[in-house]
Amino acid sequence: MDERGYMKRVLALAKRGWGKTNPNPLVGAVVVRDGRIVAEGYHARLGAPHAEAAAFQNAKEDVGGGTLYVNLEPCSHHGRTPPCAQAVIKRGIRRVVVAMEDPNPLVAGRGIRMLREAGIDVTVGLLGDEAKQLNEIFVKHITKKRPFVIMKAAMTLCGKIATAAGDSKWITGEKARRHVHRIRDRVSAIMVGIGTVLADDPSLTTRLGPKKGRDPVRIVVDSRGRIPLGSRAIASASEAGLILATTPAIDPGREARLVEKGVNIVRAEGADGRVDLVALMDALHALEIDSVLLEGGGALNASALKAGIVDKAMVFVAPKLVGGAGAKTPVEGPGVTRMDDALRLRDVAVRRFGDDILVEGYVRDVYRDR
Repeated sequence: MDERGYMKRVLALAKRGWGKTNPNPLVGAVVVRDGRIVAEGYHARLGAPHAEAAAFQNAKEDVGGGTLYVNLEPCSHHGRTPPCAQAVIKRGIRRVVVAMEDPNPLVAGRGIRMLREAGIDVTVGLLGDEAKQLNEIFVKHITKKRPFVIMKAAMTLCGKIATAAGDSKWITGEKARRHVHRIRDRVSAIMVGIGTVLADDPSLTTRLGPKKGRDPVRIVVDSRGRIPLGSRAIASASEAGLILATTPAIDPGREARLVEKGVNIVRAEGADGRVDLVALMDALHALEIDSVLLEGGGALNASALKAGIVDKAMVFVAPKLVGGAGAKTPVEGPGVTRMDDALRLRDVAVRRFGDDILVEGYVRDVYRDR
């Protein structure tokens, strides 16, 4: 196995922590000595040993004199766990290959400098793009102080998310729906608008069959507090909390009853009486929510795009035609007047799930866009 192969193994290990380390990054580590992997590990969950420490714990033999491959720069500060850079030095590692520098201002190259000052040879950048994509949620959370937002939609070939009568079950097939639940298992929160709650009464949980997934925190954008007290999002037995994003327009008595049912109220009043989505993102970051899967209707999607909070779009297209001039579409609102003004996605990828097609792309670049 060559160096790229070792780093690919690192990335594969890191993915095992999906949905369990938030708001920490996904990190894997492999130690190679004499052309053999002698230790490997990954950050398994929040509060658990970091990847480097896990690898050292799992070592088959002494790692001294070996080469450590890791997808993210070893940390140099005390957080929930001790600094990894010190552990690397103490273990006698001779060389460290890092895919990407840690964007956390508390680290940001300090770990690499610590290693080099200790006489360790450090190489940075191997499979760097893959490493950045793997930790895109962490990068946004730690550098922009806001959650990474994925706008997910499912539409027919004619661009509809429901029939003219409002029927939307099911646009896509089972394979596509299962993939969405895998995404729910990975993100911190799922967000819908009150229109979706009133129309569909969703539970907003993760359903992965025998392998039960982790439910994300549920967020309902509801400026006037119209959510029914008996809705499934409130009545669900899920341990995930429910946040109602609202404004001072909510009735105080109703708010008190919602709080009695365990609902967390977050006020974020916008200039037009609607929920200020940017302020809401700031509030969610303060709650250590690092990622949001937006599964709203066309109105909320349009508002989110206008507010500039969406980082990535996931649009499933099903080979169905339903028509209907009044049938809803994934993005409503006034729209643009010229095609030149259309919002273009970057780094577009296309995947297939059964007969359905998923188009993914980035609305924002978390490294460059404000």
